[in-house]
Amino acid sequence: MSGTGRAILRAVVATLVLAAITGLVYPLVMTGVAQAVFRHKADGSLATAGGRVIGSTLIGQEWTGPRWFYGRPSAITKPYDASTSSGSNQGPLSDALAKAIGERAKAIVDLEGPYRPGLTTAQIPPDLLTASASGLDPDISPEAAMFQAPRIAAERHLPLSQVTQLVRDHTSNRTLSFLGEPRVNVLELNLALDGEPAGEGRAATLR
Repeated sequence: MSGTGRAILRAVVATLVLAAITGLVYPLVMTGVAQAVFRHKADGSLATAGGRVIGSTLIGQEWTGPRWFYGRPSAITKPYDASTSSGSNQGPLSDALAKAIGERAKAIVDLEGPYRPGLTTAQIPPDLLTASASGLDPDISPEAAMFQAPRIAAERHLPLSQVTQLVRDHTSNRTLSFLGEPRVNVLELNLALDGEPAGEGRAATLR
């Protein structure tokens, strides 16, 4: 075999070996390790209620009705569509953004006002007025959860202290104590809320 033929053969063999390692062996090993060590996360961090999957703790979803905590607004055309992800890409001087925030603020004041007399837009936590970059944020700030607590307590006939303690119990601190901000997962909080002694109903379905 000529030198050129041997070079071609080596190239073909190297390509096949690398393809097998990176395209077959490595993915299978990583999948096996993930299933063995982080199975819940590897399967999508799915949450169940009543024996059925009702969402993922990694993806926000829409909650309707005054008995539930709600999450951040979604900038996606079809809110919380898990098949896509996007932000509004609107800057601080955007008229469209200002209009959207105004509409969200009015809706929140209308919903929360009866439980918080004298409520103004300035008192609404910012993350309840602004959409996340992904449009699928599953978390809200502890302040946003506490903001909704009076309504939840009134609607479910629970002591306010019981609801606020539930929020505290489901508040995650900064990752490694310095990355990110404290947060509350809305799906986990609502599932826990539904398990309270006076709780009724069931979790909303994914949209």
